[in-house]
Amino acid sequence: MSDAFELRCQQIVTSSRLSPEQKRHFLALEAENALPYPALSAEARAALDDGVICDMFEGHAPFKPRYVLPDYARFLANGSEWLELEGAKDLDDALSLLTILYHHVPSVTSLPVYLGHLDALLQPYVRILTQDDIDIRIKRFWRYLDRTLPDAFTHVNIGPADTPVTRAILRADAELKQTAPNLTFIYDPLITPDDLLLQVAKNICECSKPHISNGPLNDRIFTKGQYGVVSCYNSLPLAGGGSTLVRLNLQQVALRSDSIDDFFTRTLPWYCQQQIAVIDARCEFLYQQSNFFEHSFLVQEGLIDPQRFAPMFGIYSLAEAVNVLCEKAGLDGRYGKDDAANALGYRISEQLAAFVENTPVKYGWQNRALLHAQSGISSDVGTTPGARLPYGDEPDPITHLRTVAPHHAWYPAGISDILTLDETVKRNPQAVMQLCLGAFKCGMREFTANVNGNDLVRVTGYMVRLSDLEKYRAEGSRSNTTWLGEEAARNTRILERQPRVVSHEQQMRFSQ
Repeated sequence: MSDAFELRCQQIVTSSRLSPEQKRHFLALEAENALPYPALSAEARAALDDGVICDMFEGHAPFKPRYVLPDYARFLANGSEWLELEGAKDLDDALSLLTILYHHVPSVTSLPVYLGHLDALLQPYVRILTQDDIDIRIKRFWRYLDRTLPDAFTHVNIGPADTPVTRAILRADAELKQTAPNLTFIYDPLITPDDLLLQVAKNICECSKPHISNGPLNDRIFTKGQYGVVSCYNSLPLAGGGSTLVRLNLQQVALRSDSIDDFFTRTLPWYCQQQIAVIDARCEFLYQQSNFFEHSFLVQEGLIDPQRFAPMFGIYSLAEAVNVLCEKAGLDGRYGKDDAANALGYRISEQLAAFVENTPVKYGWQNRALLHAQSGISSDVGTTPGARLPYGDEPDPITHLRTVAPHHAWYPAGISDILTLDETVKRNPQAVMQLCLGAFKCGMREFTANVNGNDLVRVTGYMVRLSDLEKYRAEGSRSNTTWLGEEAARNTRILERQPRVVSHEQQMRFSQ
């Protein structure tokens, strides 16, 4: 045992901020990272060591997929032989069965990141219950999720249909204002009534949730009902998931380029190939050595399919890459502020999408990775998540959305931005609704907003309570993700989005 390894373990077990369960999780990570990394070429290893490629600190020996999206409907209908459970007969059965299965669904966080498309899952079991009966059960269940799965990467999907369970979840989420679970509403203009979307907008004003996903765009990739939105806006196949997430630091690629042309013809293709090599090495260990897919009851009972897992080809710091390339070319343009700079950013996204689409991977859904605009991690310094605009100097909301919208066509595994709206919008939730509809009309895949003045805010994709951040510094937190939010607030400027007022003039301009 090395002295450094022993010191890290000692720091974990003697921490005054970590709970026993949190200590166990971090000790397990230390043990995994003491193992050898999957074999890489010298070039791929150098790209990883130099920070041009980041493996998201998933661990040296991937013995479970990063994100798992079980077919919960199959489980509720059939039960589980391995868990010795019969299928659900009513809503109480369904809620009980889900709470059991959640504890057996792995992820990179050791807790499930996908809790199901709950309104669609639960509505068939409602039967003769009244709305009050449903509300009581859902509120109790919602509180249970936060207290037993205290991790803001846990994620529930609802919509696009309007059901009593949909309404109950929205009511519970607005009232309890919990960091967990995270929530995505999937919107479909042919299915979602206006008054339900307005209620979603009111919830955003109240608690900065839910995130809204453009259903028809995802349907064209995954087919309707055959995907889930999990963790930080990762859209992935249902009954599968994400095997690994490796991300490319585009700023570092740009810094290693001699010119814009050199970036597109030499350095970007080169580092994309190295990232594929890292993805293949990690997936090969997962599929060939970890024995996860051979022995998991989730596979044996048809709740997941090894062929429906996709590695995620992530990118970040697009804004910084564009600015670096403009400087190398002697141009004054800055990403988000200049048409030529923005066009350069769109060109980067388009080339990345073409590379991923045309490059097979050893193990992947339809033999491909999925391109993902990664929304940042707490240790990032001097970079902007995904294809987002840099923090603290954004234009008005309409210009903001129109600037980032063209990128959304290229990132099937998810892309996001976070608008921060002035708290005056609480008096006009219809403005949030119109912003969302306008964003989708412009081609955005996702819509997300924080409302200034709310205690509950979205950081990179997960939720934190601002009041918990100061408390954590003194005494820790029962939530596994509060420390990430505290570190992100210090390192990434993620909470420095300028609150913007949405005016009637802006909305009219958006609708034109």
